[in-house]
Amino acid sequence: MRIRVVDAFADRPFTGNPAGVCLLEAGAWPDGAWMQTVAAEMQHAETAFARPSERADADWDLRWFTPTIEVDLCGHATLATTHALVSDGLVSGKVSFATRSGVLTAAIDDGWITLDFPVNRPAVAEVPAGLVEALGAEPVSVHSTGELSDVLVVLADEAAVRALAPDLGRVKALNQRDRNRGTIVTAPADSGYDFVSRFFAPASGIPEDPVCGSAHTALAPYWAERLGRDELVGYQASARGGVVRVATVGDRVQLTGQAVTTLDGQLLV
Repeated sequence: MRIRVVDAFADRPFTGNPAGVCLLEAGAWPDGAWMQTVAAEMQHAETAFARPSERADADWDLRWFTPTIEVDLCGHATLATTHALVSDGLVSGKVSFATRSGVLTAAIDDGWITLDFPVNRPAVAEVPAGLVEALGAEPVSVHSTGELSDVLVVLADEAAVRALAPDLGRVKALNQRDRNRGTIVTAPADSGYDFVSRFFAPASGIPEDPVCGSAHTALAPYWAERLGRDELVGYQASARGGVVRVATVGDRVQLTGQAVTTLDGQLLV
């Protein structure tokens, strides 16, 4: 079986967020435990599996796995899958995916891919007990993110976000206690972008996600309201780094980025 590694939200290799991508033949899904094992072997934030869809409202079916669990929504692996489909000449212009989060679409335009995802509007929340100790930073505010199930933490400035060295064991325990997928940390940018962020999801098998597209479904509306503009550019300040262009349009968020294939090979088992 062919398997690729695609760096998403990246314009050059070894930046952005790497995702495993397996494009399957039409027919039944492989065994779920096998797909989970492949994702564990790949050790990327997510590995995506896609097959031609039999549904009238979708072109492909798409599933995402972290090294430990199957997840409901993943932006960067969707962008990576779209890039693989375009590279193989299987789609052009626009493609739709049937997923656990409904039908999602991706538009392709001269090397740029725009994902259309449901919005997750943050709501102000109490600071969870133990959060300051887990992050090693004092939040300006904390927000819930609805169906995304992340906690969104706002810090004072970009330097504070970049300097974070959280206790991931404590972060994992907090996320498990509060039943959160992960912790988004963000602040206004002073480096030519509108905002910066980082994302930690050790309870989902992802200590730090290099560039999390789905987290931007909450970041986009938060910063749109705060900055008074619907179209913004975010930078995820992980070690790899990546740029996500966002636009909040009603109850949807558009996430735009590029991708680069870095590995293309055969899975032998």
